[in-house]
Amino acid sequence: MIADRMSGVDMSGIRKMFEMAGKDAINLGIGEPDFQPPAFIIDAYVQALREGQNNYGPSSGIMPLREAIAEKERHRLPDITASHVIVTAGSTNALYGIMQAFVNPGDQVLCPDPGFVLYGSHVRLANGVPVYYPLSKDNAFVPDVDDMRDLITNRTRAIVVNSPSNPCGTTIPQKTVKAICDLAAEHDLIVISDEAYDSITYDEPHTSFLGKYENVVYCNTFSKTYAMTGWRIGYMIARPELGDALKKINYHLIANPPTPTQYACLAALKGPQDFVKEMVLTFKERRDLIVKMIDEIPGFEMVTPKGAFYAYPHYSQSIDCRDLAMRFLKAGVVTVPGDAFGTRGAKHIRISYGNSTENIEKGLTIMRKVVEGLPR
Repeated sequence: MIADRMSGVDMSGIRKMFEMAGKDAINLGIGEPDFQPPAFIIDAYVQALREGQNNYGPSSGIMPLREAIAEKERHRLPDITASHVIVTAGSTNALYGIMQAFVNPGDQVLCPDPGFVLYGSHVRLANGVPVYYPLSKDNAFVPDVDDMRDLITNRTRAIVVNSPSNPCGTTIPQKTVKAICDLAAEHDLIVISDEAYDSITYDEPHTSFLGKYENVVYCNTFSKTYAMTGWRIGYMIARPELGDALKKINYHLIANPPTPTQYACLAALKGPQDFVKEMVLTFKERRDLIVKMIDEIPGFEMVTPKGAFYAYPHYSQSIDCRDLAMRFLKAGVVTVPGDAFGTRGAKHIRISYGNSTENIEKGLTIMRKVVEGLPR
């Protein structure tokens, strides 16, 4: 009775870890900021509710928000207008809609491994075939364009990229962005660029795929930048010839994005950005702490995260990453096994620093004791 498209689609390994965690566990697995949205954004949400912005809106989003998003992204895409922008119910909605709009049965889509858990599932749900290109700690988890090239066939439709990366916390440098776009142009492929963490970088500015190639479909979200993960608002940007299909699929998926939430997002874009800067500084301090403490755990090594708020250390001990994550969980710390993000994530653990400095210190101390107690 279950549709064939559900074959191979499972619940996220991240969610499984959360569901097993005790109420007093230190959560270093959570994929969201431990902040609340600034008061002026919450006030704008409440004001929209009280002023009657509670009805259906345009399926692509209210025009003032689409115009504000276009203004925000104009430094990347100079000729952008509101017609390029489709507001979605979070970037998950956007990523799923993109696959439904562009992937035919049997089409292949290149996806990162390790990479965000939804990419492959969304391809399968569109009856496509995910083909995984490797990300290696030896290359700082930066894609190797030659690896991508070797995987392209006459059935390849698109390449998914994610920078800053979830789970790796690394970024794709400008020269690699250009090389990927050149490769996509050579084979007439769509580049699906997930840039949900673009505002959270530490050592150098973010390099976007938007504006680097005409067939980029760009995804972003308000969730991470303004700590409003539960509000479920994101957006896609694409040239109108591609955007028309995205607008249709957005209507069939959600009818329209939540109306009052859009007015809060409009206030977020128009208001002061001090909150974002302070949050990023806090994340950088936590990043530096985690780098130091991971270095003190026997057998652990890590590529220093350059963005997002995830660490993805590799370990040398002879234990499966799921077993290791379960040992951490039993000791009171929630982490995520590295292979929840793909087969090449084996011998890795994902740690989120979307938690307080105090809890990070406690959690990493517990993790070190667990590792020191492993059989040699």
